[in-house]
Amino acid sequence: MRRRDFIALVSGGAAAWPLGALAQGADKIWRMGFIAQGYERFYGAMFEGLRKLGYAEGRNLMVERRYAEGHADRFPEFAAEMVRLKVDIVIVTTTPAALAVKNATTTIPVVFPNAISPVESGVVASLAHPGGNVTGGAAQTAALSTKRLAILKEVVPGLSRGAVLWNAANPALAYPWRQSQSAADALGVTLRSVEVRDPKDIEAAFALIAQEQPDALIVLQDALTLQHRKEIIDFAIQKRLPGMFVAKEWVVAGGLMSYGESLPDMYRRGAYFVDKILKGAKPADLPVEQVTKFELVLNLQTAKAMGLTIPPTILATAEEVIE
Repeated sequence: MRRRDFIALVSGGAAAWPLGALAQGADKIWRMGFIAQGYERFYGAMFEGLRKLGYAEGRNLMVERRYAEGHADRFPEFAAEMVRLKVDIVIVTTTPAALAVKNATTTIPVVFPNAISPVESGVVASLAHPGGNVTGGAAQTAALSTKRLAILKEVVPGLSRGAVLWNAANPALAYPWRQSQSAADALGVTLRSVEVRDPKDIEAAFALIAQEQPDALIVLQDALTLQHRKEIIDFAIQKRLPGMFVAKEWVVAGGLMSYGESLPDMYRRGAYFVDKILKGAKPADLPVEQVTKFELVLNLQTAKAMGLTIPPTILATAEEVIE
């Protein structure tokens, strides 16, 4: 999808007014690129944060949104377009988009609010010293592999075989997959890798999982699988397959449980990086921030439908329980 989201101050003919008229009373109208797989509600947390810092669409902020909608091969096209538009900053929501923009420009700043394995995937040189033109927040998808599997093993009695669904076209997920394997070895669980690369692979992945009949499903979240969470969750419920996910959004949609960072919080913090950069800071000088707060979210309706009893020790540590 290609669309320019420029919210006018008033409706009707005002949408056609020149920028000069809209900019009355403002020193500058900032132009921001926003590249994603598709729309997610939690993106709004970043724009809420920006408004609190004095940036509002229709007043001093213009946002060029581009959604790949499952076609990751469009990210280089979007990146080149942002260069042609001479945007002041680009927000990316997935590693393939970050790498595309990084390859297209070394001068336009890039903020990645929820980067997965940003060092291992080559997005930044290091967390403390990102180098280049990209910075933001780092999710701890790989580091939490052992914790997620340990929780899952407590909830699913006799867990010995699990399926791991992940987007193998996203270089950021190769490291979390390896970490998941190591965690499984330590806990005596065998994991089967089930790889997808675009939306049309999902049905084949479901067929493979159904054939394998694992004891549980683990999803290594990225923008692609997150966009298709409803289909994945519906499949897991239909097959009575307990699932462990990364973010609360999966559990709200009917998934069994999640353990990880708050996506709204990460995007809200993304506004901090945008503000710093628009005020003159260089991305290379802004350390990538690792999330340190994690939440366990449980869906007891799903647990009941699957015939599972959540242990009291797990219930006691949950940040949120959906009943």
